[in-house]
Order: sequence, then structure tokens, then C-alpha cells
Amino acid sequence: MTRAISTFSSCFVLGVFGLAGCQPPEAEPISEPEAELAQSSGAEFSQKEAMGKLMFFDPMLSTPPGQSCAHCHSPGAGFGDPGQLLPVSRGAHPDRFGNRNDLTAAYAAHIPPMEFDEEEGIWVGGLFWDGRAATLAEQAKGPPLNPLEMANPDAAAVVAAMRVAVYADEFKAVYGEGAFDNVDQAYDFMADAIAAYEMTEELNPFNSKYDQYLAGEVELSARELRGLALFEDEGKGNCAACHPSRPSPDGTPPLFTDYTYDNLGSPKNPEHPFYFLAPEFNPDGTDYVDLGLGPVVGDAALNGFFRVPTLRNVGVTGPYLHNGLFKTLYQVVAFYNSRDVAPWPAPEVPENVNIDELGNLGLTVQEMEDIVAFMLTLTDGYQGG
Repeated sequence: MTRAISTFSSCFVLGVFGLAGCQPPEAEPISEPEAELAQSSGAEFSQKEAMGKLMFFDPMLSTPPGQSCAHCHSPGAGFGDPGQLLPVSRGAHPDRFGNRNDLTAAYAAHIPPMEFDEEEGIWVGGLFWDGRAATLAEQAKGPPLNPLEMANPDAAAVVAAMRVAVYADEFKAVYGEGAFDNVDQAYDFMADAIAAYEMTEELNPFNSKYDQYLAGEVELSARELRGLALFEDEGKGNCAACHPSRPSPDGTPPLFTDYTYDNLGSPKNPEHPFYFLAPEFNPDGTDYVDLGLGPVVGDAALNGFFRVPTLRNVGVTGPYLHNGLFKTLYQVVAFYNSRDVAPWPAPEVPENVNIDELGNLGLTVQEMEDIVAFMLTLTDGYQGG
């Protein structure tokens, strides 16, 4: 599993949107040549996967047209948002913003459905920051109908755009001649195809420098090795407690997440544009508090808990944390290191903050820099040098 991410994907995003940014310009439908190129981009796709890729990059599936899944999950940004100047993503309507920082779509195929671990007494798994979607297909159905994201009024609007898309015949070939007849079923088919693409090697290549190091193909630098040791040291960074860094017993490469939930004690983000949306989108204004997992599982004791994200591609998927509070990895590590001993602002949700594994790690500046250097080895597509 060493194939690099398709170079076509990045070119396609640039071709559709111009320079990658936060506000989508006017979009053009996917052309026949672009469709053919998408299906011959170097990856080996089934018909469903190739069609799912076309849908993932289709800017006509938003209202107004101009925002595809790839707009906020670009291959050039580790399948995260390339508009990294803002803490959260701008929607198809340029005056609307999401309430959470977009998670990378890379490696999301490995996230298990949410379940309660009776032995540990904790929730594990689920997509989105709060775990509310059980599968990739369920997750894919959310953004097109979210008024702050792709902003379609209903599933019928999405299906209407699909009926005239360049992949309409392929859609019927995969799902049957009557695939568009029932709107709800057609919308489910769309999500199924996008999920199929997200399960391909293109989003799950496992070809970072660290992967190649584990395979004995490259060496880490002295700084990267120091960072790895600190990352795994229970008496130092202890990052691996939640972001396991070693292959599983069956040989599966590390995903750098244990899929659990935690309240890191992160402050509110004063740069968050969601606070200033109209009351129809945010009735609480600047008093808005993101409660995370608690409302999803009906347990107020878990307010402020968010799922531990993968660290794969973390060097190119900033900003960081659920509210995009930090712009650099060093800032994140510094917060983990000194949250309880430096004058950081108060937590957004002060109850149940994790004080056992972070907050006063005693790391030096050099040690924090080394940890960051190690995390930069987790970016896919390493070519040596």
C-alpha cells in the first residue's frame, strides 16, 4: 500500500475552484474529459468508486452551485480544508460558516460505528466530532443538506442535479435503470457511492514517511526519532495514549487515534465566525457553547467531549481542535503541555476536563519542537529527501 495520492485530484480541485480558498467562485458542470480523467487518474477504481469520486468533486451538488465535498476535503490538504486562514469552513453561501472545524476525510473509512465499551465505561467510534454518524454513507448525507455547508433545501435538489450530471448514466448502470425514481433512495445511493470512493486507497494510502520507516525503507532524522520517543513516553508527551503509534497485532498500520472521546479543556475561539451568524443559524450568538458528545448520547456528564481525531496528515490539516482554535501544531503541543500552569483562558466546558494526561507535562521548548517534527512525518505521499 505505497501508491501516492493521485495528482489528478489536486489538479481537479484547482481546475474547478481556481486557487484553493474559502469562498467558491461560480462553478461549471463536470465535463466529459474531466470525468474520463477522474476515472483514469492512476488509481484502480470500480465503477461505483469512480462515480463516487466524480460526486465527491462535483461543485453542482450545492445550492448555489460552487461547493463540492472536495472544497472542504481537498487532496492537496490531506483531504482537509485548504482554507486554513479561517478556524472553520465557509459554506456555499459565503456569509455562512460551520460551527466546527472540518475533520479530514482521509482514513475516515477506518472509524468504527459508535458503541459503548462496557468494560472501560466509555464511548468509542462514530463519525463527525460528536460521533453522530455510524457509517461513511450516513456521514456523506449530512453536508449537502446542512444550511451552513452545501445548503441544499432538500434531497430532491441534490438528486435533480445528479440527474443531469455527466455520471447520470453510470449512476443508473450501478444502481439500476430506475435509480433516480425515488428521491430518498437516490440520495442514499449517492451517499453509498461517495462512501465507496472514501474507502479506496486514494484516501487511505498509508505512505507517509513514518509508514516507510516502519517498513524499514527510510530512516527518521535524529529530531524525528527524539520526537517519536517523547510522543510515546508515558512520562513525557504521552501522546500515544490516545494516538497509538504502533501497528496493531494483525499488522494494520497505526491510525493514530483510539476513537475515544475527551474534554481537553480547550477555550472558546474568539475568531470563530459562527458566533456572529444570524439567529436563524445561531440563536445563542456569542454565548454559544459546543457541547459535543453529551447531547448525542443523552449524558450531560459528557458535555465538552469530542472524538480523538487521527493524526495522519496532521501537518497539512490545520487549524486544530474542534473549534479551529490553534493555527499551528506547536500551539497545540504547547497547550497540552502547559494548560494548567500557564495563563490560558478558561475551558469552554469546564466540567470533566482531562487533568490526568495533559495540562502540565513539563516539556521543554526543544522537546515540543521534536514532537512536532515527528508528527510532520505522518503526511502522506512521502517521496524521500
